Amino acid sequence: MPVAIITGASKGLGRALAEALAARGWDLVLDARTAEVLKETAAALAGHGARVTALPGDVTDPAHRSELVAAAWKLGGVDLLVNNASALGAAPLARLEGLPLDGLRRALEVNVVAALGLVQEALPLLRASEAGTVITVSSDAAAEAYETWGGYGASKAALDHLAAVLGEEEPRLRVWAVDPGDMATDLYAAAVPDDGDPRPEPASVVPAFLRLLDERPASGRYGAPSLLEGR
Repeated sequence: MPVAIITGASKGLGRALAEALAARGWDLVLDARTAEVLKETAAALAGHGARVTALPGDVTDPAHRSELVAAAWKLGGVDLLVNNASALGAAPLARLEGLPLDGLRRALEVNVVAALGLVQEALPLLRASEAGTVITVSSDAAAEAYETWGGYGASKAALDHLAAVLGEEEPRLRVWAVDPGDMATDLYAAAVPDDGDPRPEPASVVPAFLRLLDERPASGRYGAPSLLEGR
């Protein structure tokens, strides 16, 4: 069975994508910082018959990243790496004039440095796969200028660029930066706690990710809304 590593997988988009892959017969290595929630997620996904390894930890820890890849190797390798774990940099979000620099460093460390570190750790196994794939979860804030989203958006823009370069450097792999669009997630609720407008559930955008895996288009940046509309 194919094997995927998914970070930030205990809830939200990470869990929804993991559940869809488990239903398709994928084996999974899941990461999140909250051990109890991750354990509950893994138990639910194992109900699909998948082998699920749940490893709580912080993706900024090199030892934890090595542990994730080692667990995938024990399951057979790495066919898909999903860098989904994200940090806002400030919660709620703040204008740049008041953005805590330590928060910005945290966003860059989680969203960019740790993501690249995990790619580096997994590259030998990804190269050995017949369909090695890297997905980095992006944001419209990476491409559009929204007030208070500067720190988070800057980190996601940097991640987009790393994904683009990785796609050029590793032509045998597929490397997709995917903007999932608006979703009802804990991350968004923490970012803008006063926004009570309804938003789509993360599971609603998972078919866009599955379309990429099924059709395997060229490496690049994709928007889930366009993929869902068939464009």
